[in-house]
Formats: sequence, C-alpha cells, structure tokens
Amino acid sequence: MDNYGGAKYCSFPKTRYDRIPNFVGSEEAAKRLVSIECFSNSRVIKVNPDSPQRLVRRSLLEKGKTLLMPIPRLKNGFLILLPSNVLDRDLSYASSIRGSFKYGTKAKINELPKVGGIVVGSVVVSTTGARVGKARGYSDLDYSILRELDLVNDSVPVATTVHEVQITSDVPIEEHDVPVDYIVTPKRVIKTKTMHPKPKGMM
Repeated sequence: MDNYGGAKYCSFPKTRYDRIPNFVGSEEAAKRLVSIECFSNSRVIKVNPDSPQRLVRRSLLEKGKTLLMPIPRLKNGFLILLPSNVLDRDLSYASSIRGSFKYGTKAKINELPKVGGIVVGSVVVSTTGARVGKARGYSDLDYSILRELDLVNDSVPVATTVHEVQITSDVPIEEHDVPVDYIVTPKRVIKTKTMHPKPKGMM
C-alpha cells in the first residue's frame, strides 16, 4: 500500500511488510462479503488467518458458518471452527488466531469437509481477478491441497477483501496462482468474471 501513500489506509497492526496489510474499513468489507449469495448459502468457508480477514471470520461465525482455517504457514494443516463450540458467543476472540486455537480443532486429512467458499488475503488485486499475496504461496498451496482432495472445484467462489487503493488494472499471474471471483471493499463488490483458470491440484 506504500505505492499509494497507503499508510493512512492501514489499521492496526501498522506493519505493512511481510504480511497482508490490515486496512481501514475492513469491517464494512466483511459485512459486504458475507451478504454475497454464494457465501451466505454455503455451510463451510475456508478463510485465511491474516489480520484483515479477522472480521470476515467473525461475521461468518455470527452467520453460523463453519470455518476451515489454515494453520499459519500451513504448519500442521487446518483448523475447523464450529460456531456451536464457541462458549458464551465469544466470537470476537474466536475469530483471532489465538482464539481459533482455543475453540477450533486440528483436522486430519480425512476429516476435512467440502468447502463452499474461499476467502483469501491480498496485497494487490486486479480487476481481472489476479492477486498478489505475501509472495510465499500459502493461499495457493492450501487451495491446491483442497483441490487435490476433491474438496473444492472450479465452481467454488474465491473472494478477497481489500481497500480500494489495493485494486489495480493488471497483476502478473502464474499457473499455480489462484484467481479471485469477487473483490470486496468497504464500498462495493466487484465480480471479476476472471478468465484465469484455477489450479487443478498439486503441481
């Protein structure tokens, strides 16, 4: 976000390097995302563990959705978080990394559910659906794992929440990169109608 003088668009944590940047208006973007029909109709949503999507995780839990969350840096696989397991409706804490470990359970490969929607974080995303994350490929890798296990397919929508300043007209994309179908900002929802194919599995 620095390319846009983006410090004023960042919210806590302010560090903007080696992470998906948190942004002002993330709560509004989260509300817009969970109202998209294909997400509101899905029972299980895979959401990345980054700070900007914490309010997405909370909003989905409030809607009674089951969350599948990759353990940060994909250590030890995935957590499954059921809203019914959250004591005293402590959804704010449950949506944090620490809280997800308290209320979630580590899932074995054969315990992973089919996924109806995916939310990823982005540093920059294009209106054609290409995105750049932290450049470590975690979102692409966990997507490919789920695809290899036949738990997602081409029809499963992929969304990202960002600030308007993170949207650009063109981003390079490679064969293993996962494109997004929806870009959600505090102000609007963009359906990308991306022509970029989704990875078919592990490569």
